[in-house]
Amino acid sequence: MKNRSILYHRSRILANLAAACAFAGAVFLAAGGSARAAAADEVIPAGIYVGPVDVSGCTAKGAREKVAEFVKEAGTRTITLHAQEGETQTVTPGELGLSWRNPEVVDEAFSYGHRGNVVKRYKELKDLEHHTRTLGLQVALDEKKVDAYLEENAERYEQEAVDYELHRVNGEFVITDGCTGTQLDQEGTRRKILNTVSDGWDFDDAEIELVIEVQEPVGSKEQLESVKDVLGTFTTSYKSSSGARSANVENGCRLASDVTLYPGDEFSVLQHITPFTEENGYKLAASYLQGQVVDSFGGGICQVSTTLYNAVLLSELEVTERHCHSMIVSYVSPSSDAAIAESANTDFRFVNNTDTPIYIEGHTENKTMTFTIYGKETRDPGHKVRYESETLEKIEPEGENIIADGSQPAGSITIQSAHLGYKAQLWKIVEEDGKEVSREVINKSNYKLVPRTATVGTATDDPAVADRINQAIASGSIDQCKAVADAVRAGGELPEVAMPQPAPEEAPPAPENPPAEAPAEENAGEEG
Repeated sequence: MKNRSILYHRSRILANLAAACAFAGAVFLAAGGSARAAAADEVIPAGIYVGPVDVSGCTAKGAREKVAEFVKEAGTRTITLHAQEGETQTVTPGELGLSWRNPEVVDEAFSYGHRGNVVKRYKELKDLEHHTRTLGLQVALDEKKVDAYLEENAERYEQEAVDYELHRVNGEFVITDGCTGTQLDQEGTRRKILNTVSDGWDFDDAEIELVIEVQEPVGSKEQLESVKDVLGTFTTSYKSSSGARSANVENGCRLASDVTLYPGDEFSVLQHITPFTEENGYKLAASYLQGQVVDSFGGGICQVSTTLYNAVLLSELEVTERHCHSMIVSYVSPSSDAAIAESANTDFRFVNNTDTPIYIEGHTENKTMTFTIYGKETRDPGHKVRYESETLEKIEPEGENIIADGSQPAGSITIQSAHLGYKAQLWKIVEEDGKEVSREVINKSNYKLVPRTATVGTATDDPAVADRINQAIASGSIDQCKAVADAVRAGGELPEVAMPQPAPEEAPPAPENPPAEAPAEENAGEEG
């Protein structure tokens, strides 16, 4: 038995060698023709696949064409993108730039039975008689096209979260529910789409869940139900204001009102009430600009920020930005104001530093404006806070300022009253059960002095009028300028101008060292 088994194996080896030799002889005989012609006729052996594509019997060129046609056809498949709540969108791989990434695989397929030594080629061909050989087909999408597609369609899946809010209707609080927001995670979705196609795709229709980020609304009904108490309220009057200024005050108050602030939220007056344009409800009215009173859209708007500032102080909220006016205002005491200027980005800001939401309500009635801040009162019932303005220095302007304006006709004159200069500070005084427990300065303010100022028109063709106007301007007297301007407009006799007499020279006073003071804050923009 042992000898018989050895003889059997030897016979198998000899048979395989004989077959290999016969195969080699066939190859040798075929080599007798043109090598170039033989290569052109050679085909991929039976049983070779590139991905799901059978390339048996194909030349290398034919195999490439066949696989390329398959990839092109795969580009028409449907990729269904699923968002939340059943929303879907479809796109084809072709629209996303599907391409064949490893065309060199055809060379690998062609090499079976054609390359290597005789024994290797024979063995490869014999193996294919029993088992097929599948080579990987690699495809991918164009990343730039995927990015462009997501960018173009991202808005479909984006919904801004709406926070829970408070409103006041007929003196009662009304809560509006919030809702969740959604946003497409473009990078996460991009990776998911690319990987679906490049990693194990079966070249059939595909389903992909989009990566959607859910944004929860801020607040809750329970939080807002705690807002019941008045934390601080303040009122100012604008009874002496013109119709245009009154309209600006009322419009700004409306825009800064009906606001819910959650703990840590910061409120910006400029953000809520700008732009100062006619389209946004503002009119031309007087405002401060570099020491002058000029007309601008939104003139008077600083009374809104000032009234709100005082309500914030009484509520003991955290003030993060506040500026005084360049010149003193009449509707609050010095250092109790809060100027804003859109052109200079001068703002009034504060933060809700409490542990619960607050609500800002502003309203106007009978030319008075009131801001009230509601929240949950946590201060002790015996806790009281008040503020006192202290004037540190009052500076009287000296002389008068006359500006000749050649763009205005002779006879025109505008006069601006003098503004006193002030240095002031504001004290915060806290009482507990009727006893003062603390007193601190919370701001210091410098207001520039501006002398009585007149702008006098000088444009005229009459030499006598021009001479008399120039004399009046040279006199330094606004009253004399006004007298000449009145006569020019009336067409009457021009009054004589009394020129000032030079003062006798005096010895200069000994120099004094001025006290160290912070310079007055300059606001380059227009202040309401």
